[in-house]
Amino acid sequence: MPDTTIDPVTTDQSHRTRPALPPLTRRSFLVLTGAAAAVAAGATSAAARPLPATVPAHGPATHGHSHGNPNAARRAAADFIQAATNAYPTLNTGPRLPQSYADELGLFSTAFVYDSALAVIALLADGRRASEQTARVIGDGLIYAQEHDPNYSDGRLRQGYNVGPYTFYDGNPQPNGFIQPDGTANIGWQFGFLGTAVGDMAWPGIALLQLFDRTRDRRYLDAAVRIGTWITTNTWSTQPLGGFSFGVNGSNVPIPNGSTEHNIDCVAFFSILRDLTRDKQWGKAADHARAFVDRMWDPVAGTFWTGTNDGVAINTFPVPLDTATWSWLALRDRKYARSLDWAGSALATTDDASATNSQLPDGETISGVTFSSASLTSTAQYNGITVNQQGVWLEGTNQLATALLDRDRRGDKPTADGLLAQARHAQDVLGVGQHLGGVVVDGGVVAASSLLDTGFGFGYFQVQHVGATSWFVFGSTRTNPYRLRRLS
Repeated sequence: MPDTTIDPVTTDQSHRTRPALPPLTRRSFLVLTGAAAAVAAGATSAAARPLPATVPAHGPATHGHSHGNPNAARRAAADFIQAATNAYPTLNTGPRLPQSYADELGLFSTAFVYDSALAVIALLADGRRASEQTARVIGDGLIYAQEHDPNYSDGRLRQGYNVGPYTFYDGNPQPNGFIQPDGTANIGWQFGFLGTAVGDMAWPGIALLQLFDRTRDRRYLDAAVRIGTWITTNTWSTQPLGGFSFGVNGSNVPIPNGSTEHNIDCVAFFSILRDLTRDKQWGKAADHARAFVDRMWDPVAGTFWTGTNDGVAINTFPVPLDTATWSWLALRDRKYARSLDWAGSALATTDDASATNSQLPDGETISGVTFSSASLTSTAQYNGITVNQQGVWLEGTNQLATALLDRDRRGDKPTADGLLAQARHAQDVLGVGQHLGGVVVDGGVVAASSLLDTGFGFGYFQVQHVGATSWFVFGSTRTNPYRLRRLS
C-alpha cells in the first residue's frame, strides 16, 4: 500500500513514494508507519564472502581518537548511552528515554523503545553504579510511557517517543521533552511512530524484568506483566503458523504479519516472566511463540526464514541476520546452532574505502556482517546516494560476536574477538563530531560503516546509535541480553 513519506536523513522536505512493502521485521515498522523510504533501482549480483580468519590490518585513522583497551572502549560505549539518556537535561529531570541516534540522522530526538530496552540491559551489564542508576531512569521512563499514554491505558508502548525539542521538516516546532505539559508521554506522532509491535513490547518487557531481578523493585515486574498481557490479549495468532502476530498500527488496526524475530523475543520474554512469577500461563505463551520459530527453520540453509505476511505462507526472502543470532541467544538449542555459521559466512562483508559507494575515510577497512541476504545485491538509493553492498551493519556484527561468545565452540571466541575489534575501530574512527541534543558526543558505535539497504524498505547509516552501541557492550561483557545474569 504505497504512501508518501518524508525522508528523515536530510533536512530537505522532498517527498518520495514508497514501493510496495516487503515482509515486515520489527525495524521495517519504521516504513509501515512513515519514517523512511528506499528508492530501488534494480539489483546486481554480489557474492557473499566468509568472515576473515584474522582481523584485517586497518588503514590509518584519519580522525577520531583511541579508546584504548577493550575495557576503556566498553566504558566509553556505556558513557555514550548515558549521554543519550541525558541529552536534554533542562527538560528531562525525571523518568526519560535515550535518544536513539545522533542528531545527524535527522530523526531528531526520537527514542525507540527497542533501543531504550537494550540501553537498560547494557548499562546493567556495564556494572558501574552510575550506569545502574541510569538504567533505572530508563526503566522508569518505560513505565511512565506505559502509564501516561495520551489515548490508551492497556499497558502498550508506542514504537517511539520524542524526548527533546526540535522543529520538524514542515516548520512546525516540537518544544517539549519526554513528558508533555499535560503529563502525558510525548509520543512520536511527527514521524508516525504510533504503532505497537510485539518485538517493541517484548524487549522492554525483558529489560524491566532484568531491572526487577537486579533491584527487586516490584514496579518493574508489574509493568512487564502488563506488557505480557497486552501481547497475549492482542496478538495471539490462531492462523496455521501460530505464534504472535505483528501488533497494531497507529490507528490500532491489527497487522496480520508474523515475525520470526518477534516470536524469538517472545520466547525469551515469556520464559523469564514464567521463571520470575511462577505463573504457568507465561510458559504456555513461550511455547506458542517457540512453535512458530521452529516452523521457520530452514534445514537446508541452516537458518531461519523471516516470517509470514498472513499467518499461512512463509516468506523466504530476504533472509535476515537477526533470526540467526537471536535464535541462538534465546533458544540455546544445539540443533539450531549452525545458524551462526550461516550468518558468519552468507552475510559477511568487508567495507573498503577504495570501493565504489564506500563512505569510509581514506585508507580504512571494516569487516563484519550485513543485515540480510538482500543487502548484498541491493542498488537502492537514499537521498540520491547509492548503498554500499559491502557495508557493514555494526549492530548485527556485535550481535554475531555476542552470540558466538555465548555458543563458545572451538574457534568462536577468536572470531568474536575479531568482530569486536572491528567494532572498536569503528568506534574510534566513524561518527566523530556527531551530536546528541546539539552537544558533541563520543564513544558510540555507528549503525553502519557505509550506507546499506536492509532489503526491508529502509537503510542504515554511518550515525552513532544506541542499539549498535548496546550490542557492543553485550559482546564486550559476554552478556546474553535474553537471560538473567544469574541464569547465564
